[in-house]
Amino acid sequence: MAHNICCYRCGASLASLSLPLSRQDECPDCGVYLHVCKMCRHFDPRVPRQCREDGAEDVTDKDRLNFCDWFVPSDSAFDARRKDEEDQAKSALDALFDD
Repeated sequence: MAHNICCYRCGASLASLSLPLSRQDECPDCGVYLHVCKMCRHFDPRVPRQCREDGAEDVTDKDRLNFCDWFVPSDSAFDARRKDEEDQAKSALDALFDD
């Protein structure tokens, strides 16, 4: 079954991966694990614990691989604006420490 899911970190298409995502699946472009809170449809930074699923365990590091049974990959996890901000901050930091 085709899907339009992209990596939450870099925006790369994950169409080559089959659903459901395995706990060990990684982004083919940037290599981050995908079974993380920020990749889940229940993730919402505006609510307590940043999760809309009341039954889910509390995960403190939302970028870290976890065992959550409520995980469902989101097709809207990638935020291009956040990526641009991160890239700009990284460039500024690189420029600061560039020899």
